[in-house]
Amino acid sequence: MVAGYIKKIIDMNLSKNLSLQEVIKSQTAIQKGIKNIPNEEQIQNLIYIAENVFQPLREHFDAPIGISSGFRCKRLNDAVGGSKTSDHMEGRALDIDGDIYGGVTNKEIFDFIKKELKFDQLIWEFGTDKNPDWVHVSYNKDKNRNQVLKAFKSKGRTVYTNYNG
Repeated sequence: MVAGYIKKIIDMNLSKNLSLQEVIKSQTAIQKGIKNIPNEEQIQNLIYIAENVFQPLREHFDAPIGISSGFRCKRLNDAVGGSKTSDHMEGRALDIDGDIYGGVTNKEIFDFIKKELKFDQLIWEFGTDKNPDWVHVSYNKDKNRNQVLKAFKSKGRTVYTNYNG
């Protein structure tokens, strides 16, 4: 019964161009034997971010857009060193990487989200001043702060500042 349920949800689409399988895939989970399966509430949150952020991006750029990190169960989030309050654990965040497929730059993705979409948090993650390594975006169906940040390393720690670009 449980295996059938897991297969059914893993095969589902969250939006026209984003599957649940894409947002739960994790090399760390595979290597450590972690079952990274969201519950119904987390799936609903993933549907909201897929429909309100990912799908508009995909349609605007008309190009494949990669997800480098999506949903993370608590055990996986701990294994990758994620924040203890990470929106990834609630299904409210995606790390988007256009550079995976080469059709869209991460800067283009960041700029489009910032100018055109509603979001809770948008983070320029590392990289250079010209292009982030990836774009973190979170979406909350109830309230979005439209907070824009830039992440960088300082003395081995991740530091966040307001993005002024």
